[in-house]
Amino acid sequence: MTTTPDDRDEIRVSRRAALLGAAVVTAAAVVPSGRVLAQSPHRRIIAYVGTYTDRGKGIHIFGVDRETGKLTPIREVAEVDSPSALALDPTGHYLYAANEVGTFGNQATGSVTAYAIDRSNGNLRKLNAVSSGGPDPAHLSVDPSGRFVLVANYANVPPTQLPGASVAVLPITSGGSLSPATDVVALPRGPLGPHRGTGSPPGSFADSGHDAPHAHMAVTDPAGRFVLVTDLGTDRIYIYRLDRMAGKLLPNDPPFFQAAPGVGPRHLAFHPWGRFCYSVNEESSTIDFLSYDPERGRLELVQTLSTLPRGYEGTNYPSEIAVSEDGRFVHVANRLHDSIATFALRHDGMMTHVGDAWTRGSYPRNFATDPTHRFTYVLHSRSDNITIFRNDRGRGGFDFTEQYIGVGNPSQIVFLEL
Repeated sequence: MTTTPDDRDEIRVSRRAALLGAAVVTAAAVVPSGRVLAQSPHRRIIAYVGTYTDRGKGIHIFGVDRETGKLTPIREVAEVDSPSALALDPTGHYLYAANEVGTFGNQATGSVTAYAIDRSNGNLRKLNAVSSGGPDPAHLSVDPSGRFVLVANYANVPPTQLPGASVAVLPITSGGSLSPATDVVALPRGPLGPHRGTGSPPGSFADSGHDAPHAHMAVTDPAGRFVLVTDLGTDRIYIYRLDRMAGKLLPNDPPFFQAAPGVGPRHLAFHPWGRFCYSVNEESSTIDFLSYDPERGRLELVQTLSTLPRGYEGTNYPSEIAVSEDGRFVHVANRLHDSIATFALRHDGMMTHVGDAWTRGSYPRNFATDPTHRFTYVLHSRSDNITIFRNDRGRGGFDFTEQYIGVGNPSQIVFLEL
């Protein structure tokens, strides 16, 4: 099969793309294109916003208006430092926050704090806090079984200093609190990628982490069998098998996906069908479309596009990536260009760049869609605000609602229906 993507966007397409069609035909019967998940119009929606506490006030709690998208402040939970990453458990009864700090209990490590959620009003009650297993935890997630929190420790320390970048497994007790790590796996210390990423725009000086390994994200595949860890420093996505009985990470075969030199994988997102994965590269401003083998835990490159519009020159740092719930679009936030790029997805997973939306703020670090799928919220770490957009589900675009919410150094937003 010969592919003819828009040549203003295309950087590289793997010949492997032609082999994906059979898997898609089967998957399409399970999750048809355009599917809208059922939502109750009467359930209350709560938003939790994590921040860096140089300017933020901990975890900010908001009420969400289903019709207008408006955020109404409820309260702040200011008892912990820099709860920059948040994750809900599958039942919606517990919230976990990665405290992106370098010391905890006189140890060179960050921490993770567990909260119980009052389902009557969304209030948080602290359960406990434990070591994250390494310095500067940048991301955490909960496995689909609700038994483990997975933490990516970025380790913003000199490359000769230990502990270095790592991924930790924290068991969740029956009451939602956290037990000490059952496993902490240090990422290999090399080989490191170059300081300029393959495919970077002309004039780019983007270089945020090729001095050492830097774990930026730890998340399971949709089935919860494998844990994928993005490492910005070695340009790899490490793949581990999750032993759910022992809470251990076992090396997979193959043990990693090797991205292009210097691109700096940051975050990834799975397509609803489970066989496509999209990875955004922080230092090259590119997005990789990867085929995924759920039986072997194997990633293979299919296509690479720029996250920036045609003709852009200069420095940019992509941040968040998300696939729409109907599987028709993938979105990427660009810091410095201050935009969200939209890519339409074909049935074989191939991408076409279809638009860019100005986020109305500076340095969009995170964005997320509310449970109704009507609104998208963009968090800006430099302009200290959240902007709210109405989703155009037909074209995958965003229409600004003229709403700004001031929050100091916001880093992540998650939603819960009560």
